[in-house]
Amino acid sequence: MSAILKRILVLALIAGLGAALAACETAQGFGRDVEKLGEKIQGAAD
Repeated sequence: MSAILKRILVLALIAGLGAALAACETAQGFGRDVEKLGEKIQGAAD
């Protein structure tokens, strides 16, 4: 991978993480979101 492509990828990941955390408002909200995601993944695996 070229250095420019790596930088773009890292910036996209940081932006995505920032958007996800901003959407959760609080750490407790983030915990609930992660728990719901885990339940959906577990349900899909069954």
